[in-house]
Amino acid sequence: MLLILAALLMVPFAGAFLSTPTRGRDSDTLAILTSGSSVVLAIIAVLLRPRANLDFPLYGIPWLPKSGALFGFYLDPLSSMMVIIISVIGFLVILYSTAYLSPQNLDHAIGNGKGRYFFWMFLFVGSMLGLVLSPNFLQMFIFWELTSICSWALIAFYGGEKPLAAGFKALLLTNLGGIGFMVALVILYVSTHSFAFEAVQRLEPHTRVVVFVLFLLAAWAKAAQIPFYTWLPDAMEAPTPVSAYLHAAAMVKAGVYLIARIVITPAALPWWIGLLVAGAAVLTMLIACFLFFFQDDLKKLLAYSTITHLSYILLGAGLGILGSATGMIGGILHIINHAFAKALLFLSVGAIAYATGVKSIRELSGLSHRMPLVSLAFFVGMLAVTGVPPFSTFWSKFFLLTGALDVGGNVGLLILIPFVLEVIVAFAWFLRVGQRVFFGEVSEAAGLARDPGLAMSAVLVVLMVFCVLAPFIGLPIVHQITH
Repeated sequence: MLLILAALLMVPFAGAFLSTPTRGRDSDTLAILTSGSSVVLAIIAVLLRPRANLDFPLYGIPWLPKSGALFGFYLDPLSSMMVIIISVIGFLVILYSTAYLSPQNLDHAIGNGKGRYFFWMFLFVGSMLGLVLSPNFLQMFIFWELTSICSWALIAFYGGEKPLAAGFKALLLTNLGGIGFMVALVILYVSTHSFAFEAVQRLEPHTRVVVFVLFLLAAWAKAAQIPFYTWLPDAMEAPTPVSAYLHAAAMVKAGVYLIARIVITPAALPWWIGLLVAGAAVLTMLIACFLFFFQDDLKKLLAYSTITHLSYILLGAGLGILGSATGMIGGILHIINHAFAKALLFLSVGAIAYATGVKSIRELSGLSHRMPLVSLAFFVGMLAVTGVPPFSTFWSKFFLLTGALDVGGNVGLLILIPFVLEVIVAFAWFLRVGQRVFFGEVSEAAGLARDPGLAMSAVLVVLMVFCVLAPFIGLPIVHQITH
């Protein structure tokens, strides 16, 4: 099993360096084989994992003798779920990218640069796998910072003033949060001589609160929550497959994974910490939802939608701290449910931009007449992300609503009312946008559009299937976490 986990981590890094010198179809073939291998290894690792958690400590640092092994592999139900998300969506995004990055792309024609693109994409995949397989906070921090570097390079991939500024902003704001992570590590080690996840339990109550708040600041920055949220809409300057991976399986999910990792490790936290986490999530959710109304760019609309859904996950963590196991189940389940739905929406928008060169809601209409498959994919993604049964996020939203009712009292009511309001508004607004873009007369921008080729279409079809299957994959894993 150790060899499988080592191979799972190393394959993407090997793919990154092998992709750099390759060109054309060789680059595409290598990328597909490498990412496909990661999926196979991920599935084998998850299926072979016994019900007990797997912990493989490898080696420590000589000048930190009391800390034990600091580097290794750790696979439990939470990291198993993340491994599936990272590897499967990584493969689908890379397969999609082989066709998307081409001279025929009307949004951004690409003749050269695939080697550089796949280098950073594989580095991104490897960094995320390293982060979720980390056995302690120190190793997680190393990969945490590496994800920021990868996101900076990929957001700025096209060059030019706006992409470079967006990449720099993402790097700056996420690293501001990273300072909180680093200070938390120092306090944790000085207090316990350990970087282990369980070390948080051994802290004095007031120190535990300080450390958790520092980790929370890091998570807020990474997951684009108030007050750090502005970097994520600006990051839409990235190639659309990068945006899909960033939102569905990569950097923003690292932030919510950190909080989920702490919350599922029994550590007594005062009730007001749960209120802080849930309250900040609800506030972020409402602000991002309000900003829906001012977006004309489809990708920016999806970016604000991602911010609200990351708030759902953190709301689940807050409900868990407040004593609702059901709410915590909903938050963790939402990680996988949202991942496939949001990847489908982004890649549908990518197909539209590829065929029309346009992402403006005002300039698009009647696309269902020209792009029936993409239209179907967008509506499936829209129904999945807004929580219409039987699609994926319905189930996690149901758990979250039940969790708010579990908390009860004025606190439960203050969480429940704005959450229900956001769910209703998001559904109504996405339905309006979908009707505007896909129905009615065919606009000039949509006149020559057509469904994409085999690779991009196949990815959309697979993601539509996952928008139904995701809860059935995630719920058994989540129940292992909570039990």
